Parts: sequence; structure tokens; C-alpha cells
Amino acid sequence: MPRERTYRTEAVVIRRSDFGEADRLLTLFSADRGKTRAIAKGARKPQSRKTGHVELFMRSKFLVAVGRDLDIVTQAETVATYAALREDLVRATYAGYAVELLDRFTVDDDPHRDIFDLLTLALETLAASDEPLLLARYYELRLLSLTGFQPRLFNCVACAEAIVEQDQFFSAELGGLLCPNCGPTDPRAVPVSAVAVKVMRYLQTRPWATVSQLRLRPVVLHEVERILYAYLTHILERDLKSVDFLHRLRREAEVAAAEE
Repeated sequence: MPRERTYRTEAVVIRRSDFGEADRLLTLFSADRGKTRAIAKGARKPQSRKTGHVELFMRSKFLVAVGRDLDIVTQAETVATYAALREDLVRATYAGYAVELLDRFTVDDDPHRDIFDLLTLALETLAASDEPLLLARYYELRLLSLTGFQPRLFNCVACAEAIVEQDQFFSAELGGLLCPNCGPTDPRAVPVSAVAVKVMRYLQTRPWATVSQLRLRPVVLHEVERILYAYLTHILERDLKSVDFLHRLRREAEVAAAEE
């Protein structure tokens, strides 16, 4: 069967950079092709028809010509702009975190409809909401599950006993919860409250439409954030650039609020 010369796909721009004098190098994520890279020729020229359709975080329909080394975007039509993500620094940083995580946990040319749907849900919600903390935790747990790294939250990873509703321990190295008997024997395990365990299990097993109704205290969300970030960085064996910037934004906001 001859190789296709062109293809159509609907994708989100998860990365972009300047290429040559007037082009852009795009990293796209689509349901039918997964993560791919393509050149948008002339996209940096103001008169280009592609300009405005290949911005970061945008969801567009693309006509792509297959190239020897890199594919070439020949047409682009916007499906959703998610404009608020480029107009607000906090939203933009959370969106950057979402695509950075996706980029780290996926490989090229590996289609995954559920991951594409999770990404578009995250971008839509971030563009419309001023409360991104809960969404970020839901996104992390769902992405971990979809990529084969789901943390074990219902049985002790050491003795396999069922986790009951009480304070536990979490081991990033072992990939889940340790019961009160096993936790103290692991010097790398960290304590986790019964409330945080309950929240993580809820986020892991419920759809966003249900999760979005939760109203949680910031202290609980921050505890879940610490646990999941330790797990994510253990798996990836590196820190995440967008998280460092999010923490800096949070500290600045706390300082500004204290000075008012």
C-alpha cells in the first residue's frame, strides 16, 4: 500500500518554536495520531493564512503533507482558541503544566483518544475557571492512570491489606499507599492524612462532572499536590519547569495578600 501523501487531523498545539526566518515548528497532539511534529511554513508572517490558527494551546483542524524529515502544515482552521489561556498568566501557567506533563508521559506517534479528551477537557476548564487547583489534581491522577502509572490507593503496596479510612503513608518509590503498620518501616514514605487519601481515591475513580462539584479546603488540596508532585517527579526523574513557576506565582500572591 502506497504511503499517504497528506492527512487531516484535529489537534492541540502543545509546543511551538521559531524555525528558520518565517516558519514555526509545532508539536501537535491529536486523538488519531498522538504526538507529532510539523512545520507551519510562513506562519510568522502577518499575512499568512495560518497565523492565528497555530498558537499555543489552540485546537485546530490541520491538513498536513507528509515530509521526509518533518511533516508540513498546509492548512489550519481553528476549532477552539481557549483565548483566556493566553490572556492570564496563572491560567497560561497551569495550561503549560498540563501540556508539559502530557509531553513527558507520551511518545511520538502513539494515538490515544482518552488522553486527547483529557487534554481538551483541561484546557476548556482552565479557560473558563478561576479555580485550577482541583482540576490540576484530577488531571494528574487521570493522566497517570491512562499512561500506566496509576498509584495504588486501595491496598497497601507492601502487605496488600485493604486501606481503611485512617491516616496512611505514601511511597513514591513503591507507587502507592502503605498502611500504618508498613509505613514506618519505609524511611522514604511520607505521612498522608485520611482526608487526602479519600480525595485522591475520589479523583481517581469519578468523572470530572462529578469531581467538579467538590469544595475542598486549600490545606487538603495542597497536601494532595505535594504527594502527587513527589510521585510525578520520581517517575520522570526530573523537576517540572512549570511547577517551579506556579510555586513562585503562589508565593508572590501570598505576599501581596499579606501586604493589603
